[in-house]
Amino acid sequence: MSVAGLKKQFHKASQFVSEKVGGAEGTKLDDEFLDMERKVDITNKAVMDMVVKTQEYLQPNPASRAKLGMLNTMSKIRGQVKSTGYPQPEGLLGESMIRHGRDLGEDTNFGLALVEVGEALRQLAEVKDALDIGVKQNFIDPLQSLQDKELKEIGQHLKKLEGRRLDFDYKKKRQGKIPNEEIRQSAEKFEESKEVAESSMHNMLESDVEQVSQLVALVEAQVEFHQQAASVFEGLQQKLQERLEEASSRPRREFNPKRVFSELELPDSGSQNGGISGGVCNTAVLSAKSPGQSTSLLWNVSHFFWSEGRVRCELKDDKERVELIQHGRAC
Repeated sequence: MSVAGLKKQFHKASQFVSEKVGGAEGTKLDDEFLDMERKVDITNKAVMDMVVKTQEYLQPNPASRAKLGMLNTMSKIRGQVKSTGYPQPEGLLGESMIRHGRDLGEDTNFGLALVEVGEALRQLAEVKDALDIGVKQNFIDPLQSLQDKELKEIGQHLKKLEGRRLDFDYKKKRQGKIPNEEIRQSAEKFEESKEVAESSMHNMLESDVEQVSQLVALVEAQVEFHQQAASVFEGLQQKLQERLEEASSRPRREFNPKRVFSELELPDSGSQNGGISGGVCNTAVLSAKSPGQSTSLLWNVSHFFWSEGRVRCELKDDKERVELIQHGRAC
């Protein structure tokens, strides 16, 4: 930096300290300029906040946003143009339902219903992808461009204006010690910077119809998304209602439990005492052929044993041995 540049920086710093610490009063700008400056500052803050909040709205999961940012950065480094999309939670839920529904099989109402709901959620994820792309192209990107170009340029103009104002105020207060020509040149530069900053702010504020059109694009994307989502779910609701009515009208299948053994399987030879040791039951249903009886009775069985090629049992009450024709499940 040249000596003249160092002197100018010293003048600005000296004037700044005298205003902030010493309470010196600097040159006042007109109210219209100050109002435009206030609106530009608010617009800048609004744009910054909306860009961040819209991204959070499209993808609430911070872990997914961080992962996506890392993947997109790596794609740019590798020279890949196409960026990776958000892993939509609707799509993840739909894939889970489809997988488990297919595992259950097509012979179950629940399995078929899971597949249908999963397919609908997968369609919704595709609709959500379209929403993300539309909002990014027609809302986020234009706002980001406004911030990176126009608002950044206005900020530079205002910063330059403030520096020239400090320089002018420093020289004006030292009039007599500083040549008038130098003060006049400083005033001209200050006036020039004010006009440039004022003009750029005016043009940006007057073109706010562009920001309104971007908000319209955001709302239109939302309307289209919700209409398509409603269409997907209305079709799904009708399918599920038909499946529910069909399942409700279908007669229940009678449950017939299958026994592990179709008949009592015993060895040809019994234990050493001729019976089956440990085969004691509380009760068994027996159909017995005995004098004066032709119906099945409920007997108290002491134990079963094998004799003469037949399964026989001994009763607890009268110790009468009867030939087992048909036996039930032991309690």
